[in-house]
Amino acid sequence: MALSHINTFLSNESGAVTVDWVVLTAALVGLGLAVMSVVSGGVENLSTDIGQGLTDTDPLTDPFVGNTTFTESE
Repeated sequence: MALSHINTFLSNESGAVTVDWVVLTAALVGLGLAVMSVVSGGVENLSTDIGQGLTDTDPLTDPFVGNTTFTESE
């Protein structure tokens, strides 16, 4: 009797779609983390440049005078 339950369990494929979705979701999460690690350095540098430009701007005078020109950094 127990052997027939085991054989039925092993031949049942109802959870195969769930396994596929778990694998696809894990792949997407991994891809997102990889993209984040590649892009994060450039985003951090750009946000620092923007923050410094905003700090250097005096809102009581013309905000476009003496503005920093942003260049691409390596």
